[in-house]
Amino acid sequence: MALREWRELLAAWTIPEDILAKAPDSPWVLPREVFVRRVDRQLRAPLTPTHELVLDALGDGGTLIDVGSGAGAASLPCAKAITHVTAVDSDTGLLAKFVSRAIGLGLPYAAVRGSWPAAAGDVEVADVVVCGHVLYNVPDLAPFVAALNEHARRRVVVELAEVHPLTELNDLWRRFHGIERPSGPTADDAAAALRELGVEPEILRWQKQPAPEYERFDELVEVTRRRLCLPDDRADEVADALRETGIDETTPPDLGSSGRAVATLSWSPERSQ
Repeated sequence: MALREWRELLAAWTIPEDILAKAPDSPWVLPREVFVRRVDRQLRAPLTPTHELVLDALGDGGTLIDVGSGAGAASLPCAKAITHVTAVDSDTGLLAKFVSRAIGLGLPYAAVRGSWPAAAGDVEVADVVVCGHVLYNVPDLAPFVAALNEHARRRVVVELAEVHPLTELNDLWRRFHGIERPSGPTADDAAAALRELGVEPEILRWQKQPAPEYERFDELVEVTRRRLCLPDDRADEVADALRETGIDETTPPDLGSSGRAVATLSWSPERSQ
């Protein structure tokens, strides 16, 4: 039941065909600069609760897999305890950013291009598997989680926003298109689905500190316009709408990539030896 509900809640995010057909650009924007800035910021900042859980699992040292690594925000801040890190991501550009930072930190690494779990066969088992802000892109959790468990000796650590990140755009969808968007799923829905798979996760809830995700407000406007399937000539309207939400133009967040309310789910996998 929980697994089916998870799939159905994610499927509800499909953009109505009549809106999508008129979109001048793909609304499925991957703002690479956000991921790059995030890892660089976290390499300088105090460790997050997710990083602390990873470090606890690594102990005096161990190997790590970062599933859906992006540029490495979930893994590279734990470099002091990593003896080898494997990044798995479908985006070649972000993998290159990961590699350059791993080299800069002096970390032995491997980079595997592909989506999980399809790419799992190309990845060696590690002590810890971390996966940051990926689950809301995974409608079929069973094979995804099974591959996480099969590749972790000690611990699986999964970070996700408390609620689906795209809910931050719901008021704007209502304003520009007059439609209601979904409100789920949530981290609690993910935990329920995991329990249905026989996994009992520990749940740690915490808040991210506000930080600028874009260098300029107009970058946020452009990404938001595309996500809302609006043409270029409505950028000024989008900018006005964003200001009305109370967004600080000096610290523009990336609406739709990860919220500030975060849940970290972790568990010890049971593996057949």
